[in-house]
Amino acid sequence: MSNDKQTRIYPSLRLILLAAIAGLAAGAVAVYVSGGLERNIQTPSIQTTAVDAEADPACKAKEAASRTAIAAAKGDVAAMLPADPSRSLSSLAFNGPDGKPMTMAEHSGKTVLLNLWATWCAPCRAEMPALDALQRDRGSDRFEVVAVNVDTGDDTKPRKFLADTGVHSLSYYRDNTLGIFETLKKQGLALGLPVTLLIDGDGCLLGSMNGPAEWSGADAHRLIDAALGG
Repeated sequence: MSNDKQTRIYPSLRLILLAAIAGLAAGAVAVYVSGGLERNIQTPSIQTTAVDAEADPACKAKEAASRTAIAAAKGDVAAMLPADPSRSLSSLAFNGPDGKPMTMAEHSGKTVLLNLWATWCAPCRAEMPALDALQRDRGSDRFEVVAVNVDTGDDTKPRKFLADTGVHSLSYYRDNTLGIFETLKKQGLALGLPVTLLIDGDGCLLGSMNGPAEWSGADAHRLIDAALGG
């Protein structure tokens, strides 16, 4: 992690909402807290080391450009860290809006903000309207917010939550096996929920964040602009 990133990600007395429950149902330790989703922090003693993750040659070649894009992650999205090592996430699997299995490869050509969430995760629920607003404002043939619900069981709770909170712009992606979370956990990318990954049109990981963020704000829009090369 670069020195400037370390100085931008720090504990604050204003961060009053403990998100410790975020990883319990997924068998992970949640290490993020937030006050009104105003900022993210990373617990200094936790190291997000990649496990069983091989650097993809095509993604490795774009590593410098990826770091330049993630350098735009400031303010509300300052906890987004650059991919280290660079890798392909094209094989990540979950179910699409039609309920059929799919992988990230099917989003080829489109920059994706991939978010894993669950109804039992309070920070996930809090940031969902902002993710919905980001998709409403920026969704296109070049960019999509792919929010994957990881509740176990059937679709009743997640669909009811989305309806009750007025989430209409996000498509309904699902993995009730927790397989996608476990894959990212083994790679050192998921410590708890929510976890958010920024992935380019070739399926290469640009950056990752554990914990909630204000995704509808100007800082998030600047990050997306950078990821799109604008």
